[in-house]
Amino acid sequence: MQLPQLNKVYQNHHLDSTRWDAYSPRNDDIVVTTSYKCGTTFTQQILLHLLHGGPDVDAPATLDVSPWIDARFMPTPLETLIEDLDEQKHRRFIKSHLPLDGLPYYEQVKYLIVARDPRDVFMSLQNHYGNYTDLAYSAFNNGNVGVDLPRFDPDIKRSWTNWISRGWFDWESEGWPMWSNMHHTQSYWEYRNLPNFMFLHYADMRSDLPGTIRRIAEFIEHPVTDADVARVTSETDFDAVKAKAIKADAEADTNSPQVFANGQSGFFFKGTNGRWRNVLDQEDLELYEAAKRRVLSDDCAAWLENGGAV
Repeated sequence: MQLPQLNKVYQNHHLDSTRWDAYSPRNDDIVVTTSYKCGTTFTQQILLHLLHGGPDVDAPATLDVSPWIDARFMPTPLETLIEDLDEQKHRRFIKSHLPLDGLPYYEQVKYLIVARDPRDVFMSLQNHYGNYTDLAYSAFNNGNVGVDLPRFDPDIKRSWTNWISRGWFDWESEGWPMWSNMHHTQSYWEYRNLPNFMFLHYADMRSDLPGTIRRIAEFIEHPVTDADVARVTSETDFDAVKAKAIKADAEADTNSPQVFANGQSGFFFKGTNGRWRNVLDQEDLELYEAAKRRVLSDDCAAWLENGGAV
């Protein structure tokens, strides 16, 4: 089987795939890759508590331990980020939002690919995007490649039509004004038989968190006890993470500029699925079906809608 090859460069208001040129893999590295709003932070939190343990580990620590290399807007210079990553003595886990055609593939690295029903992704994105502050837009549109990230459009029908029918990059046909959602999953799905790929579905993670933790631990070859699973479950359950975010907001400096209008607790919104059923009409769903036919294989589409072990 031919191994994945880089053949795209992703550069826009959020992303710069060329930043991965500075990365040097280790034999036990883990990469968590999602399009967005699919359970990225959820998965990072599970890894954080599996590998680092303890109730004092919280959400703000995740970004310090698990950097997002392809984010071009972060205040930390790339050289410093890589130096900090290289100085880590523990097992490393790194975040990416890149499809596989823009992310380097290494046989010695384990990849956790996290995905979600695209309709649920859109609903979560509406909350995320709609909470961006002026500080966020300033960061995204400072020195970016191409046109600026537009301001959030509160017209949900127009936003859906654009998101499901337009791509930001020439080779995409959905995901605007961010980047592809369906293509991201499909790019990995085509190589799902690789032994260092594991697919996680957000709905499965929410419905069986202890089972998910065990699956991840087995995949990354990290031994766990029943007590470990119980501890990580209690520390990474959505309600627990949301409570930590609310507490952090209460203790934060209210005069300090924020990326999200509602602080950390705004980032962790509802975490539920199916809200699209009361929002998308038949015309909207026809656009969704057309996008599925354009971008997804039948088996990938079925998995995104239904979940289940891959």
